[in-house]
Amino acid sequence: MNPARKRKRRRVLLAVLTSLLLLSGGTYTGVNTASAKGDIQFQISPASQSLARGQAAIYTVTVTSTGGFAGTVGLSASGLPSGATATLEPSALALTASDTGATHTSVLSVTTTSSTPVGSYTLKVTGTSGKISGSITAGLTVNYPLSGALSMTSTPASVTLAPGETAAYTIQLDRTRLPGNVSLKVASGLPAGATAAFAPNVTSGDTSTLQVTTSEGTKDGTYSLILSAAGRDSNGDTKNASASVKLDINTKGKNFIISGNLDGLLAPGLALPLDLSLTNPNKKSISVTNLSVSLQSVTRAAGETRPCRTGDYAVVQYNGPYPLVVPGSTTLNLTQLGVSSNQRPKIEFLNTSYNQDGCKGANLSLSYSGSAQGN
Repeated sequence: MNPARKRKRRRVLLAVLTSLLLLSGGTYTGVNTASAKGDIQFQISPASQSLARGQAAIYTVTVTSTGGFAGTVGLSASGLPSGATATLEPSALALTASDTGATHTSVLSVTTTSSTPVGSYTLKVTGTSGKISGSITAGLTVNYPLSGALSMTSTPASVTLAPGETAAYTIQLDRTRLPGNVSLKVASGLPAGATAAFAPNVTSGDTSTLQVTTSEGTKDGTYSLILSAAGRDSNGDTKNASASVKLDINTKGKNFIISGNLDGLLAPGLALPLDLSLTNPNKKSISVTNLSVSLQSVTRAAGETRPCRTGDYAVVQYNGPYPLVVPGSTTLNLTQLGVSSNQRPKIEFLNTSYNQDGCKGANLSLSYSGSAQGN
């Protein structure tokens, strides 16, 4: 072979090898450049939740930009149980290159219904921005709703009074997962000629007052009154409760005098106690076993034409101890008898949504009744 031709072939071979090395180095650099385009990472908190169907679960989704990623990440949720809905707020997050390492959050709300099947589910939140995407999962357990409960008590347990007088009982309700209205009634036991009224008879609260008004013809005796309450729990199921109190009608009760007035002026939303005075005109001491207050009428100030009604006020009955012993030929008020302010009867000026200016300077006519036995 010609030596000159052989050298030429070596130079060509060397040039080809040099070109291959250059090409190989360019491809490696391209891989690094591609990785520098960045990515997105996801987190979710809490990792799992448990709830009763009909309730909602809240998760926080965190998106982090890495490697200089910039773009808008659209978010979506999947894996929901039947009948459930999901919202992401916001549903898109705008990330910039300068945000590298910074976190952006969205709130995932999953709302179930009363018909959502009970079970465990895996929720998936996916974020997409062009060709880049990522996802994160969280657990959701849907349980049967817990049943509600209702109970009631009444104080005092027994009231003694003469025919024609009124007995007052305070009703206390204890609710568990029972947020709505509860209706009240006397189911049985009222003596002939007596009437019963709850204030209120349907309540969204926990207390009510029962007044039992007897007639002059109501016969002496001890009567057991059965009180009942009914309401629906969060499942729509009716829950019932009952309590019993005694009503003792006795014509041999001792006479005594009840007097008193409010100490101060009423204003909307304000309740003032009545420090009633009990006067015993008898020579021997008496045991007071019942006290009741009722609002008879409201008289507006002279020249006032705007309305003011008895419905603008509420009576909170005495809820202190019995009996209250008053010595003969003595007058004692409730304070002197050891009754605290929160146990005394009160008059409350209700704070209503309509104009109550017509009640400025109004006079309230109150009626007191009670029963006492001789010692």
